Amino acid sequence: MDNVKHILIVDDEPDIVEILSYNFKKEGYTVHSATNGKEAIEIALEEQPKIILLDVMMPVLDGIETCRILRENDMFDDTLILFLTARSEDYSEIAGFESGADDFIKKPIKPRTLIVRINSLLKRKYKDSKGNNIFKIGELVLERENRKVTLEGEKISLPKKEFEILELLMRKPEKVFTRNEIYRKIWGNNIIVGERTLDVHIRKLRKKLKKNYIKTSKGIGYSINQSSI
Repeated sequence: MDNVKHILIVDDEPDIVEILSYNFKKEGYTVHSATNGKEAIEIALEEQPKIILLDVMMPVLDGIETCRILRENDMFDDTLILFLTARSEDYSEIAGFESGADDFIKKPIKPRTLIVRINSLLKRKYKDSKGNNIFKIGELVLERENRKVTLEGEKISLPKKEFEILELLMRKPEKVFTRNEIYRKIWGNNIIVGERTLDVHIRKLRKKLKKNYIKTSKGIGYSINQSSI
C-alpha cells in the first residue's frame, strides 16, 4: 500500500503542519503541504496525492470551498479528502460532508491516532478497489455481481434502489453520506424524486436488516454502523 501513502496537509498554522508532516514522514508517507485552499488546489493538481487533509478556516480559500472544487475534478474521485478542524458546529460538519469529504475529524487529536485512522480508511478503500465485489459488515454480506444480500446466511430480497443504497454505504463504512450525496449517486442530478423518498427506502432497509446496521447522523445523513455489530 506504499504507493498510496501520498498526503497533502493543508492548514494555515505552521506548527500543526510541521508536527503532522514529521509524523506522517516517519510512517513512510510522501508529504506535501499548503497554507490555504488556492495553494492546495495547485499542489494537488501537480502532485495528485491520495489523501488530502484540510482545515476548514483558512485564508484566500477556505476548506469547504477547496473540497468542493477538488471534487468537481474527476482526477480526485478516488482521493480521500478529510477535514481536520477545531470547529465543532453542526453546520460546519454538514457543509464538509456536502462538499464531498470522506471524514470530519475534530481537533485536538494525537498524530498517531490520526495516522491509524487514515491507514484504516486506506486499507478498506484499496481492498475494495482491487476487484473486490463482496462487502461484509458483521453478518451482513453484499455480493455486487449477482446482486445478492445475505444476513446470517439468510438471503434478503432487495429492490434495485435499496440494493444500491446499501452497497453505497457498505463501500465506505467509515463515511457519513449526506442525503444530497445519496440522491445524487443513486438517482442522479437530473431525476426529480420526492423529499421523503430516501427516508422510505432507509426505513424499509432497516426493517429487512433487523439489526441497527444503518446509522443516522442527525442533520447530515447515513452511514453503516459498525460499533454495535
